[in-house]
Amino acid sequence: MSGFKKFLLRGNIVELAVAVVIGAAFTGLVQAVVADFITPLVKAITGGGAEAFGELKFTINGSVFAYGHFINTLIAFLIVAAVVYWLVVTPMTRLVAMFEKDKVATEKKCPECLSDVPIEARRCAFCTSDLTPAASERPPA
Repeated sequence: MSGFKKFLLRGNIVELAVAVVIGAAFTGLVQAVVADFITPLVKAITGGGAEAFGELKFTINGSVFAYGHFINTLIAFLIVAAVVYWLVVTPMTRLVAMFEKDKVATEKKCPECLSDVPIEARRCAFCTSDLTPAASERPPA
């Protein structure tokens, strides 16, 4: 039981649980904004009737297609995806790129087979070609 307790109280699990709860609350908020503000605005602009935009539907051979609800859900998804992209993915990509830029190179490409080999290697482990630089390529001593 102590192992299970340690598993549940690890930092990553707690952070993940908080993220899921906040994400669910945010999704609910976005769905409310879409249903209560955006789709009525779209319906007012397009000159729709008195029924709610989310309740728009059509029937074919007794099958009901609720396209209004689908459009509400699609708009909510696009808003959530845009917010996640702009507030999470873009900053994380920039942060990772910043750390990658400062990283010291530990490998180089073999000129013959284009495999990655350690920077200090004198012979390629894959094609066994000589990797020692020519006298003109050597850095000055």
